[in-house]
Order: sequence, then C-alpha cells, then structure tokens
Amino acid sequence: MSVLKSLKKNEDKAFKEFQSKLVPNIDPATIIGVRTPQMKQIAKQYSGTKEGEDFLKKLPHKYYEENMIHIFMVSMIKDFDKCTEEIERFLPYVDCWPVCDQSSPKVYKKNHEKLLPFIKKWIASEHVYTSRFGMRMLMNEFLDGDFKKEYLKLVADKKAEDYYLKMMQAWYFATALAKQYDEAVVYIKKRRLDPWVHAKAIQKAIESYRVTDEHKEYLRTLK
Repeated sequence: MSVLKSLKKNEDKAFKEFQSKLVPNIDPATIIGVRTPQMKQIAKQYSGTKEGEDFLKKLPHKYYEENMIHIFMVSMIKDFDKCTEEIERFLPYVDCWPVCDQSSPKVYKKNHEKLLPFIKKWIASEHVYTSRFGMRMLMNEFLDGDFKKEYLKLVADKKAEDYYLKMMQAWYFATALAKQYDEAVVYIKKRRLDPWVHAKAIQKAIESYRVTDEHKEYLRTLK
C-alpha cells in the first residue's frame, strides 16, 4: 500500500472541514482529513522502507497530509547531514504553518554547532516558511544551555510582512521572555520589534504559565 492510499484509508471528512479552517491559506481540496496520530503512525510505518524512500523523492506532493508525512519522516532520519539535506530539499515546498511547525529533527539536539549556520541561512530566506522554520529551530534548540544574546537579533532584525512569519517572531520572543528574560526584555523595553510583533509577543508572554507574575506586570506597562 502507498503512503497516499494509507492516508485515504484514514480519511475523516468532519476533521477535514475542521482542518481547513485551521489552515485557511491552502486549498481545501488538497486536505484529505487525517488526524495527526494517524499521520505519525503512517510516517513510522514507511520510515526506512523502499516505499518511504520513493515517497520522499517525489516532490511536490499534492496533499497537505503528504507534506505532513514527509516532514515527520525526515525528522526521523538519524544522520545529521542526510537529515539536513532532506530538510533543505523539502523547505521550498512548505506552504503552511502546521507542516512547518509540527516536527523537529531529533538529531538536531546533539548537533547544535553544525546546525547553527543552517539556522542563520534559513532565517535569512525570502521564503516565508523556510524563515519560519529557521526561527522555530532557533527557539527550540538555542533558548536554553546554548543560548547567546546575539541570537535574539537574528529574529528581531528579520523584516517580515507575512502574518505567519510575524507570528513566529512573536512566539519566539514570548518564549525568550520565559527562558531568557533579562536579555529578551531589552528588545521589548527599547521597542526594537515591529509594533505588531511587539504587542503580540507581550500578549503571548502574559498568557504563558512560564513567565512570572512579576514579569507579566512589568510587560503590561510596555504595551
């Protein structure tokens, strides 16, 4: 059975309607309607198989769920170079936030030094979802032990008009306010972010359980 046949076997028309509202920027006709747990099972089923390898070679895909399976499968690749080669081949075809956001390569956790140059290149990309992916990798991998304050500048300096990219900038800074408050709050105090991103980052930080009440009170004064 092919990946596409496996997806269509798990079609849920009611879920398709729900999913279409969550991802309004893609054609509803390209959404089959398969829930994430089923997609992850399918990705695991085909990962490392001949059918799976053939599927990864065929780009672009027609359906949203095929793109989801693709990123899930690539994220399972255990070799850093091979995984990143496949990520870079796939990123130009990413056309919506769930495909961009729902999976992170596990091999990146132990390869931060090799990963950072790619993150910088991805963030600089003119392709919205390549840049968003780079910011998300920076957020996921470099806001804890390997954090450096200059990484904040990579996100803050990105000029963005697209809603989904600006939302990622806000998400990044809200998370930075939770994890690296002293450095991140400087960007809020000095209003170094786009006004919309500034307001949204404060909103998301205030809504976060990871930001202290004291910090939330101060952030409210910076709206």
